[in-house]
Amino acid sequence: MPMYRLASMNDFTRWIDLEGAVNVRDLGGLATVDGGTTRFGRIYRSDNLQGLTGRDVERLVAELKLRHVVDLRSGPEVFMEGPGPLTRVPEVSIHHHTLFAEGGRHTDAEADTVDVDRVLPWQERVEEEKLAELRVTGFYYGYLRERPDSVLAALRAMARDDGAAIVHCAAGKDRTGVVCALALEVAGATREAIVADYTATGDRIEAIMGRLRASSTYRDDLDSRPVDDHRPREQYIEQFLGVLDDRFGGPVEWLASEGWTDDDTRALRSRLRD
Repeated sequence: MPMYRLASMNDFTRWIDLEGAVNVRDLGGLATVDGGTTRFGRIYRSDNLQGLTGRDVERLVAELKLRHVVDLRSGPEVFMEGPGPLTRVPEVSIHHHTLFAEGGRHTDAEADTVDVDRVLPWQERVEEEKLAELRVTGFYYGYLRERPDSVLAALRAMARDDGAAIVHCAAGKDRTGVVCALALEVAGATREAIVADYTATGDRIEAIMGRLRASSTYRDDLDSRPVDDHRPREQYIEQFLGVLDDRFGGPVEWLASEGWTDDDTRALRSRLRD
């Protein structure tokens, strides 16, 4: 069982502190609609894993029983970064499923500056204060529109039962946030828990942006806006999930429209639920 850092007198965080990644946490311990919680030690989420140290790899593979890495980065990102430490571990399988709709040259660092008229063509004209969340929502919906095959394949890889899985992109914020939100929906997590998991990345946003700006792969995609402008906000994921509710009847119904089956649901639920 993973060890978790004590957050208060009666609470443990889901964070996993590593030397070479700063946004790593467990999808366990989140409230479900039937009064339970999601299971620890099955699925993790993370920022880029390129900087893992030998000690990190030992902890992930030997202690946390990591066997599957779901890499949501684009082809150019993977090429420019080169093989990561986990690619050299025979026990670990790498599943590369790009979501492709990156806003900058190599990443989705500019998710909140995308053209809302292009990605949300069905939207009416909206007030200025709604534009930020609609831009991010549209960018997120672009993942589903452009690469539904990758979304389903990523979720199926996360559902494999021969060891733990970790899903990541560059920041572990947008692409990873969307895929984890869908996984948690399938597992029956409450919307409040899904939103809380999404916004938790904000606790590490300064360190995340620092890592990206230190990398030649990502540096040119990041602008000089304050770090806080990149912080995930609850209305972004709420709006995204609301679009799926309104247009498809819910996230699981969207998945079903793309070929997701009851067997897929059972497999993923069995990973995250008792």
